Amino acid sequence: MTQLASVLIANRGEIAVRIARTARDLGIRSIAVYTHADAASMHAAIADEAYAVPSYLDIPALIDVALRTGASCVHPGYGFLSEDADFARAVQDAGLVWVGPSPEAIEALGNKISARALAREVNAPLAPGTEEPISDWQDALAFAEEHGLPIAIKAAFGRSLTVVRDTGDIEHAFASASREAHAAFGRSECYVEKFLPRPRHVEAQVLADALGNIIVLSTRDCSVQRRFHKLIEEAPAPFLSELHNSEIIEGARAICRAADYTGAGTVEFIVAADGTISFLDFNTRIQVEHPVTEAITGIDIVAEQFRIAAGQPLSITEDPISTGHAFEFRINAEDIAHGFVPSPGTITTFEPPTGPGLRIDSGVRSGSPVTGHEDSLLAKLIVTGPTRDIALLRARDALKEFTIRGVRTTLPFHRDMVEHPDFIGSDLAVYTDWVDHNYHPGLSTGVDDIASVHEERVSFAVEVDGRLHQVTIPASSLVPEEN
Repeated sequence: MTQLASVLIANRGEIAVRIARTARDLGIRSIAVYTHADAASMHAAIADEAYAVPSYLDIPALIDVALRTGASCVHPGYGFLSEDADFARAVQDAGLVWVGPSPEAIEALGNKISARALAREVNAPLAPGTEEPISDWQDALAFAEEHGLPIAIKAAFGRSLTVVRDTGDIEHAFASASREAHAAFGRSECYVEKFLPRPRHVEAQVLADALGNIIVLSTRDCSVQRRFHKLIEEAPAPFLSELHNSEIIEGARAICRAADYTGAGTVEFIVAADGTISFLDFNTRIQVEHPVTEAITGIDIVAEQFRIAAGQPLSITEDPISTGHAFEFRINAEDIAHGFVPSPGTITTFEPPTGPGLRIDSGVRSGSPVTGHEDSLLAKLIVTGPTRDIALLRARDALKEFTIRGVRTTLPFHRDMVEHPDFIGSDLAVYTDWVDHNYHPGLSTGVDDIASVHEERVSFAVEVDGRLHQVTIPASSLVPEEN
């Protein structure tokens, strides 16, 4: 059994902070890396040691730091190099332990075509699609003529997806998808599948050790997205029939077993309005939204990753029983009034809410710079309650209390969503592109001037006839004091 004494965290922001805190719980020394722009970052300050690198994607530099500092293992977090098989191999070739699945599993499951073939092999739920990469737009046309429109043209690598609703658009869509995939990954292979309209995004969190134990911790719903970027997640996925829940869980387990998978991973499915379920993707890393699963199961997924990497069995060997309901709200430095564009600056105030059932995973604090060079995620607000309705009540209060000044954030969006009937209703009417088609800033606040929704605001107390009132006004309304 490998003894893990120290970990190089090949990442930044809130996930690097998260990994460092769990490493400390386990008695593992944490080693952070940072770029020049992140020299004042929270993750560099939280870790036991921190070293400069030219880039979070510089594999030789990361390996060099790991070797110089005597690291036992490397944890890639999510994003960056977390699903890069070459990085995993470089770590192992350097004599270090890779906290993640094997390079072979990363390659097999990172290729959507081979992942679909595996799902088909184990009879996991799957929509009709091409079994091999297609090389010409006319192949996509032939598929559409056989299975009908709409179809989705997807890159075999990455997340490029183009929905085609008219046969006249197929040639252009195929060329565009191939070009984007080649530019991003150097691979232009594409495949086609039947597009399921207005789908929910439902995923299963899996853990698998080297001893053959495979557990599915919970399902999650991640349907609140904008341009395929998740904004709100919840666990367990609500309003699924027992049959659908079972198909997703057992399909995820079967894919893991067939792939000889070890580590933490997420098997993603879509659930169409008519109840059709289809395998979507396999993410061979920890997910941003993993805390909602931790909140309802009590399982520390990062700690389990370290156990698996050390050759130990999972702390549990059967699927846990979920308790309660949890939401995660991604607090990004983005200006929602102008299309969710990044909002760099310096955080002058960071005041998270307090109360029962609240957890904050943050990579910033008051005074932290937000450069705009990296991912815009500042923090995650995780809210748990004994029921979905109570968790929503707690979320409304927490989102109202959460105060961030200095940069614009997605907090107004989240405050809108926890009031919207499509999200809070008894059947979850949102779907993966609901935000793109239906959301407008201020939709639940009744504010016509969208700029005022996002302007920095100041709250203060006023007493009238012995009763305390809270008043909130735009900061620009205050008259500056004269010197």
